[in-house]
Amino acid sequence: MKKMLLASLVAAGLSSGAAVAAPAIDGKVKIGVIGDMGGVYADICGPGCVTATEMAIEDFGGKALGKPIEVVSADSQLKPDVASSIVRKWVENEGVDTLGGLVASSVTGAIASVASQNKNIMLISGSASNGFTTKQCSPYIAHWTYNVAALANGTVKTLVSEGKKKWFFITADYNFGHALEGVSTKVIESNGGEVVGGVRAPLSTTDFSSYVLQAQSSGADVVALANAGNDTVNALNAAAEFGLTEMMDIAGLLVFTQNAQAMDPDVAAGMKLTTGFYWDMDDQTREWSKRFKERHGGIPSMAHAGAYSATMHYLAAVEATGTDDPDKVMSWMKSNKPNDFFSRNAYLRADGRMVHDMLLVKIKDKASRKSGDDIYEILNTIPGDTAFNPMLPECEFKY
Repeated sequence: MKKMLLASLVAAGLSSGAAVAAPAIDGKVKIGVIGDMGGVYADICGPGCVTATEMAIEDFGGKALGKPIEVVSADSQLKPDVASSIVRKWVENEGVDTLGGLVASSVTGAIASVASQNKNIMLISGSASNGFTTKQCSPYIAHWTYNVAALANGTVKTLVSEGKKKWFFITADYNFGHALEGVSTKVIESNGGEVVGGVRAPLSTTDFSSYVLQAQSSGADVVALANAGNDTVNALNAAAEFGLTEMMDIAGLLVFTQNAQAMDPDVAAGMKLTTGFYWDMDDQTREWSKRFKERHGGIPSMAHAGAYSATMHYLAAVEATGTDDPDKVMSWMKSNKPNDFFSRNAYLRADGRMVHDMLLVKIKDKASRKSGDDIYEILNTIPGDTAFNPMLPECEFKY
């Protein structure tokens, strides 16, 4: 809570013109990628986010402002204090200009206070909380890939409209899970549904049996898994083991392709979910994903694709403005629309929210799959202005 309060105060100071530390404007571009390199979110935005960032740099030409682009990376260990300590060293002593990767909202929230104090741009590709463009908004945040509002406006609204009115939550007990449950609850209630109960589970728990049993006795139509990564897979496995999947719908509110691949198709088939990217959508996504897979060994998550896209737009801004000055770079990024295999009908809002089309998809059954990577059937495209939360006036930054 202290870190959250500090970040809020920093953002408030920035928006009111308070003095902050001077950024390193040295004509060199150095990108720091911080992710989960070995934990529950490693497949989502760990080594893969480093790979995606390196691909963007190579595709850009390897140089910006006539000098080689440098990359450093580190493991946050999903610990806010560890991550903020690494980032402080990077930005204050090692000349890192911008931060990428950024998975787990609790970690990203702690980093945001350090980055905002030092006017370092954050390219958030892996974290879900909508707080980074609301209560923790900053002139130097670009929240690229998705957020909890888009997930709820896609998956939850669809299921409620189909008559699934009673909901029970199994929620990851940290910022991301709380935010996802809170936004989803508002969508449920505003569309005539109700939340009949819920439990909170620690991050990286392996035993979901007690939580599943509580859900089983709730009388819900839908059990919502407000978690991610291996937590979602373990929760679904427990639900199947106790017969919950035969009694109620299971809604994975944040499911990445790697998680969907790890799920038993006989259990997960038919599950609807919202994603910012799918590798097999069209020729553009397939071409980039093929290159990514050749280097990384697996198909990309939406966080990987977002890391590439955000890095490319940032580098384009540096080159166009002729400087690594964060104010000039962010101003250009918000004034020029990104346009690549990931960014469809996209623009970076004044609050730092990258608005773009999202996809409503369904997990295919085993018989419908052509390969191990053939996971989703695309059901609908959700326009970005429908998917994402509205901008708050106090977060409409100018440079």
